[in-house]
Amino acid sequence: MVAAASVVVAAGTVSGVISASGPDVPEARPVSSASPRLVPLPAVPSASPSPSATVSASPSVRPKRPSVPAPRSSSRAKRTTASARLYRHPDSRVLDWVRAHADDPRRPVIESRIADQPAAVWFADWSPDTVTARVRAVTSGGAAEGRVPVVVPYAIPGRDCGGHSEGGAPDLDAYDEWIDRFAAGLGGAEVVVILEPDSVAQADCLSAGERAERFASLGRAGRVFKEANPRARVYYDAGHSGWHAPATQADLLRRAGAASSASSDGVFSNVSNFHGTADEIAYDRAVLDALGGTGLGAVIDTSRNGNGAPADGEWCDPAGRTLGRAPTLSTGEARIDAYLWVKLPGESDGCKGAPGTFSPSYAYDLAR
Repeated sequence: MVAAASVVVAAGTVSGVISASGPDVPEARPVSSASPRLVPLPAVPSASPSPSATVSASPSVRPKRPSVPAPRSSSRAKRTTASARLYRHPDSRVLDWVRAHADDPRRPVIESRIADQPAAVWFADWSPDTVTARVRAVTSGGAAEGRVPVVVPYAIPGRDCGGHSEGGAPDLDAYDEWIDRFAAGLGGAEVVVILEPDSVAQADCLSAGERAERFASLGRAGRVFKEANPRARVYYDAGHSGWHAPATQADLLRRAGAASSASSDGVFSNVSNFHGTADEIAYDRAVLDALGGTGLGAVIDTSRNGNGAPADGEWCDPAGRTLGRAPTLSTGEARIDAYLWVKLPGESDGCKGAPGTFSPSYAYDLAR
């Protein structure tokens, strides 16, 4: 089997995310909590993609391997979540497009089902001089509204193994300094941190020594964030249900510090991917079982997984996908802390437009 490389479009500072309908759940798999379905709307003729001026960092991750069946885990009591209220940052590509296209017939659907929903905010450029102020702008905005922002530090050296989203800090010393400055902007209110998508699951491109050094920096990052803001909830990269087996992923996560409450609140999965929520719930619980630790949970990117992953494994703006479950910190599922919209629906993986650009036709197809 050939494992495709990951692609996370990283070209700027911030990006938003959304709401949606739940996937059909196979009878043999754990059933996710109910989520309202959107009523389909009539088709609107597609226009040429018109990317907004705002550069986004929302990712587009290729499937890595055929799905590995995740074993059922024992039932545990539901964990207490931080809040049911997520923050929508007022700066994203989709919001730029909505503001600039008042007369476009697709605008009402894109605005109500994508632009109006809570948004993850990506920090994908290594910019030590400005990152503190930019992170603070997001966290203070959330605190002022009594809502919980989701921030995504994405500047690890060797990012994406030199693929489409290569970049990041020049070395780990510079990265550690950038993390310190990032932490200085976290404030003291609730905040969810999605720490470096692909940094753990995709670390097999590194030598053993390089991997150990990266994992040491990731463990340090989690500790720095939680020391700077004890109310920060930090989650580590678990890939997705179609990639590593749970025990394999848990071993990698443990080496990156994800089992320690001093640095971690658990794991995240499915960022920028399409695997169904039920598959991710089962997989994440299996990873958590293998990982050990105390009080750890998982968050799932449900932004584009309403119809599950394409049967042919297509990763680049595949047709027939829909929005997934609504972003929330109250999932009703044991050890599943949140459904988040980390990838902004409508941002291209590279086939509907240049990677990371906003395609209104793609957004409308996902939302209607």
